[in-house]
Amino acid sequence: MPQSRRNVSLTAIPGIRVGHALVPGGGSGCTAILGPFRGAVRVTGMATGTRELGTLHPEHLVREVNAVVLSGGSAYGLAAAHGVMAWLAERGEGFPTGADVVPIVPAAILYDLAPNRSRPDAATGFAAAEAASDAPVAEGRVGAGAGATVGKLAGPERAMPGGLGSWLVEVGGYRIGALVAVNAVGDVLDGTGQIVAGARDADGTFLDGSRLLRESPGDADPPMGNTTLCVVATDAPVDQRDLYRIVRGATGAMPRRIRPVNTPMDGDVIFGLAPSREIRALADRQVMALGDGARVALEEAITRAVLPEDRRG
Repeated sequence: MPQSRRNVSLTAIPGIRVGHALVPGGGSGCTAILGPFRGAVRVTGMATGTRELGTLHPEHLVREVNAVVLSGGSAYGLAAAHGVMAWLAERGEGFPTGADVVPIVPAAILYDLAPNRSRPDAATGFAAAEAASDAPVAEGRVGAGAGATVGKLAGPERAMPGGLGSWLVEVGGYRIGALVAVNAVGDVLDGTGQIVAGARDADGTFLDGSRLLRESPGDADPPMGNTTLCVVATDAPVDQRDLYRIVRGATGAMPRRIRPVNTPMDGDVIFGLAPSREIRALADRQVMALGDGARVALEEAITRAVLPEDRRG
């Protein structure tokens, strides 16, 4: 009997489940990450589409969120969060108000609109929540990464498929996982700095979109329709403040693996999740180490998102 592969994805963090769903006909979709967990967020792009980010602020009344949704469909895709809310409400999960529970579901979207392509809606979100499990995260052209593309600085006809990736590292006895939907305007690099997906010439040669941008800054308007959506999570017993510090550490992954990144045409967002019921103070060095581990996990997840299955290992 073949052995199942070790889980080295976000769902190796206890208490986290992930599910994907596609729109009818494919080409877009959403990804639901189910908790509950303490949350944090850092917005690094300048063209974001989001929902309920206020609940992730350390001074907010709500102390934990029930799920996070990543979706295609531009702002239309925020409707997927309503479906995840409905799924959670059916199970009595949410913030108790006295009259009813209210599921807390922050969300962020990327732009993958195309003619005759359906957009994620509440039904898509419900299906993603229904599909969620702690199995290894499916990668590639799935969920929020189904319609993603990268390397658009030479025009959409020179771009390549993006996708969704996930990875896990261990630091000081704790696990840190990352999940990312990569729909960047820039090129995606591997750990050696080589382009693995991006703008190409007619013969398939990589053009190096960053160099192209610097050498011809006024040739054309930058392409619309981008965004990289990231999630990092840990089983460490961190409070919300330290979780945010870990998210800040993770942001270093993006310029290492996407070039250029955090542009006016990207709505990049990084969520941080901590599902552990325990909360205790960690030393600053431990938090720094966890932040650097989050960076490493997110770097690998970004590259894996655009690689064909036979190259992910």
